[in-house]
Amino acid sequence: MKIKNILVATDFSNEAYNALFYATQIFAENQCTFYLVNAYDDIVVSAKNALFTGEKVLKKLEANSNENLTKTVHKIVLDTANDKHLFKTITRKGSLSTLISKTLVDYKIDLIVLGNKGKTGAKELFMGSNTIQIANTITQCPILAIPKEISFKPIKEIAFVTDYKKGCTKSTLSMLLNIAAITDGSVAVLHINEEEIMSPKQISNQKLLDKCLLHIPHSYDEIWNYADKANVIQDFIVEREINMLAMSYHRRRFFERFLHEPVIMDLSIYATVPFLILPIQD
Repeated sequence: MKIKNILVATDFSNEAYNALFYATQIFAENQCTFYLVNAYDDIVVSAKNALFTGEKVLKKLEANSNENLTKTVHKIVLDTANDKHLFKTITRKGSLSTLISKTLVDYKIDLIVLGNKGKTGAKELFMGSNTIQIANTITQCPILAIPKEISFKPIKEIAFVTDYKKGCTKSTLSMLLNIAAITDGSVAVLHINEEEIMSPKQISNQKLLDKCLLHIPHSYDEIWNYADKANVIQDFIVEREINMLAMSYHRRRFFERFLHEPVIMDLSIYATVPFLILPIQD
């Protein structure tokens, strides 16, 4: 899989720009196109001339969106000066998830990049309207959430957290493998062990993962099913100086399973390193 088309959602905040800049640095050596998308909301107007006023407001919102997208492109071109990258802009009225879904198909998008609010951490990432809505809507494209205000660091090691129950095929891990390959990074597999003995399916998936990582430097670590998984994962990130966290998910199943654990919600493990969400393709 060659990464050619990257969608970056923006609301013109610092978080959104930081996510865009971070993505350009990860894929600095890739010839690719970044699609900057902005969705603006329509406004319900209950005045006497509601229709006229509403149309006028919408035109103004569209003009502002296009103007800000143009400014963002000018800024990122100056900041990165990378002739391998093209930047295109898309603006539409409506919800961000609807716009992203349409853009994915129209432009054959390989990766979605979102800015994360940061300090509120996991709760903001998982429960924040945009990320959770998009992750539960988009089932065919990886999502990379970039925390607020983090400076770019070269990707030297990526933590892949798994229970070996699903998400160990090459098609699921394609983006993870690509990022590791283009950055010369290694993959640290962190197995969350929930049973004393792994099932035949888990053993099979572990072997599958091993094959996928054949040409990528990698290591294996294991933790038991602690109540405070988030703390354990955070410690692992800090101790190993992890530069990116990756997990696979199957639509709502991933979020339901992890959201039921309060500690995951309390910890800002997703506010310290970029978080790669891999939709399960097996």
